[in-house]
Amino acid sequence: MMTAIIALIRKDLKLYVNDKRALMLNLLMPIVLAAFFGSLFGGSGEAKTSKIDIGLVQEDTSALGRKIGDGLRADANLRVAELSREEAQQRVRSGKLGVAVVIPAGFGDAAGGALFSASEKPELPLFYDPSQSTVLAMVKGLLTQQVMQNVSAEMFNGQAGRDFTDKSLKQLEANPDSAKRPELTELLGSLKKFQASEDQRAAAAGGDANAKSQAGLSMPFTTKDEALSSGPKYNGYAHSFAGMGVQFILFMGVDMGIGILLARRLGIWNRLLAAPVTLNQVLLSRALSGAIIAFGLLVMIFLAGALIFKVQISNPAGFVLVAVSFALMTASFGLLIAAFGKTPEAARGMAVFATLILVMLGGAWVPSFIFPEWMQSLTIVIPTRWAVDGLDAMTWRGLGMDAALRCAAAQLAFTALFGALALWKFRAIRQ
Repeated sequence: MMTAIIALIRKDLKLYVNDKRALMLNLLMPIVLAAFFGSLFGGSGEAKTSKIDIGLVQEDTSALGRKIGDGLRADANLRVAELSREEAQQRVRSGKLGVAVVIPAGFGDAAGGALFSASEKPELPLFYDPSQSTVLAMVKGLLTQQVMQNVSAEMFNGQAGRDFTDKSLKQLEANPDSAKRPELTELLGSLKKFQASEDQRAAAAGGDANAKSQAGLSMPFTTKDEALSSGPKYNGYAHSFAGMGVQFILFMGVDMGIGILLARRLGIWNRLLAAPVTLNQVLLSRALSGAIIAFGLLVMIFLAGALIFKVQISNPAGFVLVAVSFALMTASFGLLIAAFGKTPEAARGMAVFATLILVMLGGAWVPSFIFPEWMQSLTIVIPTRWAVDGLDAMTWRGLGMDAALRCAAAQLAFTALFGALALWKFRAIRQ
């Protein structure tokens, strides 16, 4: 029995290795696509965060308006292009810019007045691409910081703030209802005293304008970003190699199933079963040869990732366990396609579609943790989810054998299910 199975496995392996086109498709394509997606996911983690491209329409030429514009230009997170309003709208419409900020004429004076009064707040028009709503939120946060810091600095220390204070105090003195608002009068009076003290300090320093405190209200904290994982330093290529490896190895499993259907059409399958081997032996040899090929491909793909893109396998034993269980699941998936496929053409179309759905929901394209919560719960029953999560756990996440055993057990359960269904269908067809 074992001699026949080994001979059948050797035959399948020779046929696959001699098919250079299939070998390159299943080995080269996942490496190329993994390199592309890995660069999108942050690469090796050593690259600096890319800047956000925005447009700036500087219509306010006042001192405060220019300071806000200068603050945006100096921000390390932004790459600013100065445009007219029409140019900004055109670039956003065409998708060349995600966001454009307009500082309209008179904004500085109006914003200063709105800081201490109930006057109508001025508007800052923002043009944005509907597909870039996340970028819009980030730009609004950076813009808020610049406006608050510069407007408050001008109102406390700038000439516009002095003019506003004098004007407001005169209006309160002339207003018969001002007695009802003593707190506002006291606040403006204290602000005027502070401004006067700043003028005296500047005069004592010889009229040096820099002697005045120019700091305005700013964010009362800073963040200290620290990336944490149990494994090696985060490498975006690790997840990409896991996802693309799973996808293209599943395609190899599809090809294995289609090969059986072609053999059945040509009569080769019936002649094989007429030989002194049983159906179980033929199916077992196909499953084992497919698993050996799948395991070899996955090892070669991650070897390329380690040599070229510094992908680290933090738990080699766990990686082998997850890889073997995925290889067996791929082989049983191929047998399932062969068992239930009517013709090679129809089976290929349905199998490719099913594979794409499996890899998409399994987190092969993008990590499953960014899915909505309801979808994350749903994907627990997706076999590829356990393969991708297991490979992630054994590489950049650096988890232990408990994670490997959990992911391997789930994949082996799907292997048993697919294999049982395929065996039942093959026996039904033979009868």
